[in-house]
Amino acid sequence: MLALAEKIRFEKEQQFKESQTGYRIMQNKDVNFYDYFQSYIDNYTKKDIRMMQIALKRFQDFMKDNKTYSIYEHRIKPNQLTKDMMTDFVEYLQSRSKGEGARSIYQRFKKVVNYAVEHGVMSNNPCNGVSIKVDGQRLRKAVLSPSEIVQLINTHYRYENPQVRNAFIFCLYTGLRFCDVKDLTYGNVDYQNKLLKFEQHKTKGHSRNSGVVIPMNDGLLSLIGSPKTDNINEELIFELPTYESCCKSVKRWVKRAGINKHISWHCARHSFATNILDNGANIVTVANLLGHSGLKHTEKYLRAIDDRKREAINSLPELKI
Repeated sequence: MLALAEKIRFEKEQQFKESQTGYRIMQNKDVNFYDYFQSYIDNYTKKDIRMMQIALKRFQDFMKDNKTYSIYEHRIKPNQLTKDMMTDFVEYLQSRSKGEGARSIYQRFKKVVNYAVEHGVMSNNPCNGVSIKVDGQRLRKAVLSPSEIVQLINTHYRYENPQVRNAFIFCLYTGLRFCDVKDLTYGNVDYQNKLLKFEQHKTKGHSRNSGVVIPMNDGLLSLIGSPKTDNINEELIFELPTYESCCKSVKRWVKRAGINKHISWHCARHSFATNILDNGANIVTVANLLGHSGLKHTEKYLRAIDDRKREAINSLPELKI
């Protein structure tokens, strides 16, 4: 029912835009698929729009780099997409991005294909039977150990952005996603009870567990400080630039700290979960702090701890008896 309601809402929105501006997502089967994809993005309102743009760019790169499909570099009709092409596209994605990254991009691409099929722009779905299988219980991103976090905090460099610095440290100690920390206001902080309360962007309106409550210690309260205005529900705690700019700042910071790991912003969330589990936290508690609806997504951090223990044992000198 929800899917049907969203479809009807989207159609009504298109009708409204058509009546107001004469603009509408193309319904012609002879339209250029790249233009159709871009039209879909132009009308997209969800938070993962950046990933939708990456999916289009990655597909265009694939068509350009593949000798077989390079004739479609600038134009391809929707019905010219084939299952063999999708199979090759999946292999290309996996060569460019490993694990969850490749699957996430392909999922966004399939959204547009599914929409085209539903609205009669494509006769058949070329993505049927073509998938990217990933072990969702295995943590693939790097994590920062407690000692590396201290090492990072003690590192300063010229022209560093203090807002990015403080926000990333905050995520290391709370497990917040970038999309959540950038929109935090002082209205989310209960200073009297030392609590942070917010709705997760990723699951808001889709899960009963979208609301998260995180205890705040004196260190975290000192990090965010106090509101400077009376409008606490509008005053942002961290004034952050774009996600891309923040990730570049973090990579530069990690390199200056002498940490040889590929660290993205989301690694802060993984580091938080792994470290508190390693320190004896209950998995149910960790799941609640991360805002997970169940333990399925939290269990991968237990495997990360097991892998870390195995690496520690294997780091000892080889035993020969």
